[in-house]
Amino acid sequence: MWAPSAKVSKKELNTNHEGASKTSEKEQQEAIEHIIDEVQNEIDRLNEQASEEILKIEQKYNKLRQPFLKKRSELVTRIPNFWVTTFVNHPQVSALLGEEDEEVLYYLARVEVTEFEDIKSGYRIDFYFDENPYFKNKVLFKEFYLNESGDPCSKSSEIKWKSGKDLTKRSSQMQNKASRKRQHEEPESFFTWFTDHSDAGADELGEIIKDDIWPNPLPYYLVPDMDEEEGDDDEGLEDTDEEGDEDEDDDEGEEGEDD
Repeated sequence: MWAPSAKVSKKELNTNHEGASKTSEKEQQEAIEHIIDEVQNEIDRLNEQASEEILKIEQKYNKLRQPFLKKRSELVTRIPNFWVTTFVNHPQVSALLGEEDEEVLYYLARVEVTEFEDIKSGYRIDFYFDENPYFKNKVLFKEFYLNESGDPCSKSSEIKWKSGKDLTKRSSQMQNKASRKRQHEEPESFFTWFTDHSDAGADELGEIIKDDIWPNPLPYYLVPDMDEEEGDDDEGLEDTDEEGDEDEDDDEGEEGEDD
């Protein structure tokens, strides 16, 4: 005997419809996400290709720059105290220099920055010194490179300090003195940088020298000397005062004639 089918309530129909809609929306979203992922893969592929092309261009122009960098270095050696002036005038580097560091840097004759051929894997900074009373080295270097695991590392010259001239030890001793006044604290010696290999991947001083100073050191060398500027201002004030005195004398003379 035929039995009538059970009636489906409107509420059940709506629930089933909503469930189907949610499933459909989820599938659509997943499909869109999949497409986005494919598009992003293409973008990443192009970015990687662009990086390779940019690297080739950088390598090409790095070679083309070498004769000009060599010529610039030769010209710079003719200017007394070029590099110490450049470093002292650089706001971030000067903050790392103590008075004795500056004295040593007066013997700095030449600085060279050499990027490795593939550029990404590292660079080397060489400091060439004239004969000086502080250490025996003619050249100090610090080199940044990637080890076999691809991690940033650094190595540097061992500074052969002359007797009693090790500024890195003096810096440490000065910091340990309880009588040292905080407001007059000297920074750690600039030369401790050569022995610091704790964070080669974020070496601030190395990056400043390579990316900011080395491309064009001249603007830092040419920063006006503040003492000279103040002297010029004082002379200007003196001239103004003298002119004012002369005007007063002239006025007094005219008043005397009127009487």
